[in-house]
Amino acid sequence: MSECADIHTRTSSRKTAVLAGAILLAPLGLLSATGNATAADSGVWDRIAQCESGGNWSINTGNGYYGGLQFSAGTWRAYGGTAYASTADKASKAQQISVATKVQNAQGWGAWPTCSARAGASGSAPGAGSSSAESSSAKSGSSKSGSSKSGSSKSGASNSSQSGSSNAPERSTAPTSRGTGRGDYTVREGDTLSTIATRHGLTWQRVYAANKAVVGGDPDLIVPGQRLTL
Repeated sequence: MSECADIHTRTSSRKTAVLAGAILLAPLGLLSATGNATAADSGVWDRIAQCESGGNWSINTGNGYYGGLQFSAGTWRAYGGTAYASTADKASKAQQISVATKVQNAQGWGAWPTCSARAGASGSAPGAGSSSAESSSAKSGSSKSGSSKSGSSKSGASNSSQSGSSNAPERSTAPTSRGTGRGDYTVREGDTLSTIATRHGLTWQRVYAANKAVVGGDPDLIVPGQRLTL
C-alpha cells in the first residue's frame, strides 16, 4: 500500500472514531439536561430538618415554632396541618412533610431561606409518599407522643373524607381585619417576610416590627396585596 493511501486510511479511521464517540455521548447529555429539571430528591426534607431542628421531628422548645421543619402555629393551621394534630411537633414526620409540600408549592423554598439553601433544595418539592419518608416516619415517632399521633391521624382522615380538604391554603382568602397599609412594597404571591427582608438587605424581625399593624400577630401569614414599609 502506498504512503498516501495509508495516511488516508488512518485519517478516515480517526474521523469514524470521533463520530462514534459523539453519538455515544449525545444521550448522556440529554440525560443530564433532563435530570436538572426533576424534583428535589427525597432526602431534602431530612437535610432541612437537620438544619432547622437538629433532625428532631417532635421538638417544641417554646420559641413558637414546632416540629422538624419549624412550623409556626399559624402556618401549620393555614396549610391544613390541624387535620393531623394541633401543632406540628405532635404530628408524624410524613404528615409534617405533607404540609411542608403545600407550603413549598405556595411559597417556594424561600419559606426556609437559609436551611433550604444549605440543603441544596431546588425544583419542586418531593411529597410525603416516598418510601424513605414513610419508613423514617415510623422510626422517628417518640413513645411520649405516639398514642396522640395515631389518634390525630385517624381523626384527620375522618375529617378529610367528610369535608374534602383542598390543597389551596386558607391564606389565599385575606381576612377582612388585615389592613393593606400604605407602605412602599406590595406583597406578592409566594413572598415571605424573610425573602422580602433578604431582598432589601434587612432582617425579617425589623420588617415585621415596622409592619406589625398590617401583618397582624403571625409574621408567617402575609397576604398578597398588603403594602409594607421597608
